[in-house]
Amino acid sequence: MWIVPLMLLLAVMGIYAVFNLLDIYLIFDTWLVKFGVIVLFVMSLIIITRYLFLILFSMLKTIQKSSDAKQGGLYDHSEHRVSIIVPAFNEENVIVSSVSSLMRQSYRNLEIIVVDDGSKDRTYKRAKSLEFEGSERSLRVLSKPNGGKARAINFGMEHATGDLIMVVDADSALSINAVELMVPYFDDAEVAAVAGSVYVSNRDNTLTRLQALEYIEGLNMVRNGQAFLKLVNIVPGPIGVFRKEAVMAVGGYDSDTFAEDCDLTLKLIERGHKIEFEPDALAITEAPEQLLDLIKQRYRWTRGILQSIRKHSGYLWRPRQNRSMSFVLWYMLFESIFWPFFDVWGNLFFLYLAVKSGASSFIFYWWILYTVMDIAGALYCLMITREPLHLAWYAVLYRLYFITVINISKIFATMEEWLQLDMTWGKLDRKGKI
Repeated sequence: MWIVPLMLLLAVMGIYAVFNLLDIYLIFDTWLVKFGVIVLFVMSLIIITRYLFLILFSMLKTIQKSSDAKQGGLYDHSEHRVSIIVPAFNEENVIVSSVSSLMRQSYRNLEIIVVDDGSKDRTYKRAKSLEFEGSERSLRVLSKPNGGKARAINFGMEHATGDLIMVVDADSALSINAVELMVPYFDDAEVAAVAGSVYVSNRDNTLTRLQALEYIEGLNMVRNGQAFLKLVNIVPGPIGVFRKEAVMAVGGYDSDTFAEDCDLTLKLIERGHKIEFEPDALAITEAPEQLLDLIKQRYRWTRGILQSIRKHSGYLWRPRQNRSMSFVLWYMLFESIFWPFFDVWGNLFFLYLAVKSGASSFIFYWWILYTVMDIAGALYCLMITREPLHLAWYAVLYRLYFITVINISKIFATMEEWLQLDMTWGKLDRKGKI
């Protein structure tokens, strides 16, 4: 594929551009500026190295998956009983669409359990109208007082008969073969969970198209790369399958973070389990259509991830005790804290250098180079997923605007989490576009 050597070439050019920062280092005598250039130099090398490894691992995982498919090993029929748990709170606009997609699954041996978590709207009534009982599959609707998503899922697991538990958000719909594609991974006794892909359904404006591109890149470069090591660090809320025995052994879902999915995944990694990823198992979900809603969502995600990292932080400094756990936690710290702060600070520092050193042309070409790398990465992921290639052009806006806004929200979330300020769940109102 021509895009792969192009990306590698761009990465090499990126490293060359980073080393040219040393020329700026020699221009200034101010120790503060010299220190800033050194930080920029080191962090840029880390980012490019991360980019190269993610591309490499993602390609290797894709090759590995293709090889398994040709041998027929990955798609062997399995007799696992799957219990799909759908926690729902005030989801009357989307619950029927979501549950209907589960009823159409090609995998036969399953039960669907909708847990109404004390909804104030017609969620329970609408879900209840879909109930049925069959020899191979069934749909039950349970109700409990409001207690949050984690408690709702645990409540559903208590009533589940399957040895595999699939958790699906009530505002998501699944592709017809999602369960069938994810179940065979559990033939490996060491696999405790399998993540699926999340795609944006409402690509109605620039903001949602940027999120669509973000999801596609994040899944097919980042999560696919992690899956090569069998260390996917977050099984997403919209689509994930778990070995029930493994989940119960770690105490199920906890309610002490705002990222219960991340926390559970870390608990499984802590026990030495493998976490896989199936890119063709799709969950379709609504993305925030307004900027303020997006900022609130990412703020909550970041605080939840930081809470999960803090909860397991002892492994940060004990890599010999659990290398996988330590590696995953440091990776998450980089993504959640180091990279957002560096990105915002780096942009400001570059502007300062452009004004003070007259090196604006170099800095401009440096930015162009990384934008082209973004576009190349987007093209690679879009071709792998057979998504419309025109989304790649949104990579320009992604670097100019989107990622900066996201990183600023992460910075505020980090500061407020450090100060231990109170926060609420901040549920996003869905418009029923799945």
